[in-house]
Amino acid sequence: MSTLDEEKIMKTLPRTSTTEMEVTSIRLEKTLKDKLKGLSGNQGYQALIRDILWNYVQQKSGDYRPKFSAVDIRATVRAKAEKDESCVLTGQLIAAEEEMLLGLTIYGDFVPLSLDSLDKRN
Repeated sequence: MSTLDEEKIMKTLPRTSTTEMEVTSIRLEKTLKDKLKGLSGNQGYQALIRDILWNYVQQKSGDYRPKFSAVDIRATVRAKAEKDESCVLTGQLIAAEEEMLLGLTIYGDFVPLSLDSLDKRN
């Protein structure tokens, strides 16, 4: 993960003192725990798991609004929205069944774009 990726994640995740947290027990396969430890680096695997869980909650709840700009888009593909979406660049509603673009970001994610969103580059 690059420093830029880490900065994007760090800006979106709430930080709580460990004294305000509740102890929760979860059973993980040893290989999964070992891989998480290896991926976490200096962060620690428990903090990594919290970050993963917060990202999941934010994305599933609709609270997560990543900050993207046109320079983050590497390529686009025309698509049709299967459900209501929101353009990540303009915030414009993309209604279900409406033509849209899927933008491939420099981070490897596909994000919803309105058809004219890239025309508004600054």
